[in-house]
Amino acid sequence: MAEPDSMAPRDEALWAELARRIADQMGMHFPRARYRDLAHGVALAAAELGCNGALSCARMLLASPLARPQIEVLARHLSVGETYFFRDPAAFEVLAHRLLPALVQSRASVRRLRIWSAGCCTGEEAYSIAILLARALPDLDDWNIGILATDIDPHYLARGERGEYGSWSFRATPEPLRNAFFTPCGRGTWRVAPRIRALVQFAYLNLAQDPFPSIANGTNAMDLVFCRNVLMYFEPQRARQVLADLGQSLRDDGWLFVNPVEVPHGTMPTLERVNFGSALVFRRARWPVEPAASAPTLPEEAVHRPPADAERAGAEPAGAEPAGAEARVAVPMNAGRVARARSDLRAAATAAARAAEMSPGHDANADADADADAATLAARARGAADRGDLEAALAWCERAVAADKMNPRWHYLNASILQELGRAREAAAALRRTLYLDPGHALAHVALGTLARRAGLAEASARHLRNALATVSAHAPADVLDAFEGMSAGRIAQAIRSSLAEEEHR
Repeated sequence: MAEPDSMAPRDEALWAELARRIADQMGMHFPRARYRDLAHGVALAAAELGCNGALSCARMLLASPLARPQIEVLARHLSVGETYFFRDPAAFEVLAHRLLPALVQSRASVRRLRIWSAGCCTGEEAYSIAILLARALPDLDDWNIGILATDIDPHYLARGERGEYGSWSFRATPEPLRNAFFTPCGRGTWRVAPRIRALVQFAYLNLAQDPFPSIANGTNAMDLVFCRNVLMYFEPQRARQVLADLGQSLRDDGWLFVNPVEVPHGTMPTLERVNFGSALVFRRARWPVEPAASAPTLPEEAVHRPPADAERAGAEPAGAEPAGAEARVAVPMNAGRVARARSDLRAAATAAARAAEMSPGHDANADADADADAATLAARARGAADRGDLEAALAWCERAVAADKMNPRWHYLNASILQELGRAREAAAALRRTLYLDPGHALAHVALGTLARRAGLAEASARHLRNALATVSAHAPADVLDAFEGMSAGRIAQAIRSSLAEEEHR
């Protein structure tokens, strides 16, 4: 029997309640005028969620807080997963000719750049950025480049990990550029070149729930953040909060790319608005600012001229690559402790800055701080790391370790900072010290597994991940294992299983 009309007036309260639930846990905004769109998306997700029709699916979703698998399915059906390489040519023109040259020059001494594609969908944006970096840096191999690509949908992440794309993804890409950075792999698809693929790390992150910036999930001290065609799904208040948090993820001279049409009205105190012609970019302000003046306008020419039908709406035509298995994901945060984690992160950074007013050349061994306890020193380390001053962060952390050698948390933080500095061997040693002090430190097992995978040691990587899973499985899913930013056993276990599955398919 067919399900009754899901938009009957008697069911309006049901859709209102589901809209509130989705806004709270996913950030997506469905006002009353869009209840029919919400019902359509839920109807599409119903079969995948084991339900018969939109109404029964909505009732099931309201029976308990949304679980991560439900969030992932809903995200895929409630948003438009439509992207392609070099989408929005004006933004990439600004990046290629105005911002990258300046960033490369300012980072020449450390040869390190960190970039985040937030809401990366299937990865075309992250790889477009990687291609521009490869063109801007003839000595690319001498740089420590990290491009973090995050999304809420593991199917999108899996496609990005695979790095294979059909012709529809190249509709705004000149053929010479495609030939230079991709190789044909049959069935009308092209694979990202290994040196470009190696620059990008894909990871699960829910912008509405998981805290950032955080050194734990690699969302701190970014030189560039791209978050385009994502905020339009959020309610205005949530969009403003996400923008503010993304701004906190930037270094003091970092840049945030957004779509001008999805920016909420009002001043962002820590972000300076800069207009480069038709491209809107925010710059991290060291101090609160008033609305900023515009920068000089760019010429009309764009990096790539899309073909006439480049903006044609719709999904990739038949023959496109199917969605794959769940991608490897970074260990996410416990949603129930997001507010506390964000508050603690900012408090640590503020305390560090006020206590020492640290500059990149600050001496972390100053006599004035000789009596600081390990927790205070670690907070200063994290504050410095969130600002991108990794050398100062390492110095503070080493002092924390010296002050409390038997605390595995400081050794783990030390390993995280060393990884960001590209010192993998020292990071591995710090992780082994962590496990010596706390054999059940699941995150240290996961981090060692990641280092082993990057070194091409598949068996060692899988062994570390299995050890982590065995440790986590001894706890109830809701248990917080080590109070490190509120990660729960259940969330960590999901990430570990995803990584193990990926290793098995290699």
